[in-house]
Amino acid sequence: MKRPDWLVLPAPNAQDMDRIQSLLDKGHLHSVCESAQCPNIGECFASKTCTFMILGDICTRDCAFCAVTHGRPNSPDPDEPEMVALTSKQLGLRHVVVTSVTRDDLPDDGAGQFAETIRAIKRELPNATVEVLIPDFKGQDAPLKMVIDAAPDVINHNVETVPRLYPSVRPQAIYSRSIQLIHHVAQHSSNQQITTKSGLMLGLGETQEEVIAVMHDLIEAGCQTLTLGQYLRPSPQHHPVIEYVHPDTFNHLAEVGTSMGFKHVASGPLVRSSYHAAESFAQLCA
Repeated sequence: MKRPDWLVLPAPNAQDMDRIQSLLDKGHLHSVCESAQCPNIGECFASKTCTFMILGDICTRDCAFCAVTHGRPNSPDPDEPEMVALTSKQLGLRHVVVTSVTRDDLPDDGAGQFAETIRAIKRELPNATVEVLIPDFKGQDAPLKMVIDAAPDVINHNVETVPRLYPSVRPQAIYSRSIQLIHHVAQHSSNQQITTKSGLMLGLGETQEEVIAVMHDLIEAGCQTLTLGQYLRPSPQHHPVIEYVHPDTFNHLAEVGTSMGFKHVASGPLVRSSYHAAESFAQLCA
């Protein structure tokens, strides 16, 4: 299908891209902006911001929607947490967003690297807030507790799609496990005032009723912030786009989410988990 006008963006500025990429290369770092082919990369790099992707750039899972490379990852880089913190300082970030590939090969599923990265950022940027987008840690409590104990300001875990589509979209994930993770974060981090967050992609073949049902599940689990965005196919080998969802539908779902009790809903074709995350968190705090 031809992309509608609301999904057509200008090409990124080469100088903006080179500036951020140079900083990332110096620290041997990766960004999910590039690895996941985010459509907003030009805007974000021009604003001197990015979402760091730790634990390398090779994922142990092979989700049908994701552009990140699948395979056998390298060992975690012990210098990575400090380099993320120093690069964040160079960029002057006031809200640092960190995600990762899924590392089912590691004993702690990569949670220790998340915790060290959070602590390193807080040391180098004590006035900055930290948001982490974490994998499901195979449903284990101990790795999740490691991240919670590091006290980030936001813990995000995306459910990505509706339960019916998990076998074709996220075959190595379990919907109930993702919902339970969000519930555990909400339960165990209330004293630390950690914001819970999740998100879905639309256009994979779900119905609006199914999306609203997932939103109900998230509210019941204790999720406070929600993102809804359009799925864009990274390559012909990935899951096809079934529908380009109209902006009016995104606006309607935002109203539904607000009426349900979400404290903040970012809903639109180009919305991604970390898109304008600093502004969203500021609005939530306000």
